[in-house]
Amino acid sequence: MLDRSRTRQGHPAPQALRDTVELARTAEELGYHRFWVSEHHSVPGVAGSAPTVLAAAVAGATHRIRVGTGGVMLPNHQPMVVAEQFGVLEALFPGRIDMGLGRSVGFTGGIRRALGRDTGDADRFEEQLAELLGWLDGTQRAHPEVHAHPAEGLRIPTYVLATGEGAGIAARAGLPLVVGDLRARDRVSGIVEAYRKEFRPSAGVTEPYVVVSGTVAVAATQEEARRILVPEAWALAHSRTRGSFPPLRPAEEIEGLEMTAKERELYEGALAGHIHGTEERVAAELAEVWERTGADELLVTTSTYDRAALLDSSARLARIAGL
Repeated sequence: MLDRSRTRQGHPAPQALRDTVELARTAEELGYHRFWVSEHHSVPGVAGSAPTVLAAAVAGATHRIRVGTGGVMLPNHQPMVVAEQFGVLEALFPGRIDMGLGRSVGFTGGIRRALGRDTGDADRFEEQLAELLGWLDGTQRAHPEVHAHPAEGLRIPTYVLATGEGAGIAARAGLPLVVGDLRARDRVSGIVEAYRKEFRPSAGVTEPYVVVSGTVAVAATQEEARRILVPEAWALAHSRTRGSFPPLRPAEEIEGLEMTAKERELYEGALAGHIHGTEERVAAELAEVWERTGADELLVTTSTYDRAALLDSSARLARIAGL
């Protein structure tokens, strides 16, 4: 499970972070294998701006579930600092930490300038990844007599979040691939196939390993499951037409809104293609995803205003998966 710490109307950002920690506790109780958090900067609708800090809070509030990032955007950071942060996490919570890494930079010029980065930094992701792995295993030579403590020598599973080009980077590095989203299943299948063909075994990973990511909503009826998706779909349509990504609103408010033709088009498009429905329907769709991709894991990320509906969906999905 990946949670992006989405803010909700009437609930400030600190509540979103506390909600993430509570959701992690629930995920652990339900038997989920991993719980990951994300990195977003200067997005009013997302409170998760410091994933390693939030991962520490999640790990401290849980006992068994693996905790990680989906992901740390490596171009925003110095590789040594990232290694140190994950080294601290692994030292505090041994055997439970995952390091998920992405290649995105801030999505506006203002954010990139504030971070001291530009769009070209994303093109250095493969180089940065190699440096980061060198800090972990002690093989980096660019900075003699410098070491990333306490990370050096620790075994921290590393995952590459990818769309297209990143899949090749994961394959060449011999690392697991995380790819989405499931609304474009033909594209995902093609990326996975190319990754498996190009994969080179590494010291820690001898076989290709694929995690597919998507939004999944499960409820007693098809319509109830669709309503879980409504707040995030409207937030996306709002961002595309008005330039800002807002907190989530209740589904009943959104369904009563008058939308422009463009807003309606974007809203309906944002609702389409996600896996949602009753337990029987979702189970059938997940089986089809597995058949097409051969994925080793499914990473579920579902954001909505109604926390009770989200928790119920998570429990139903756990039941489908036999957790």
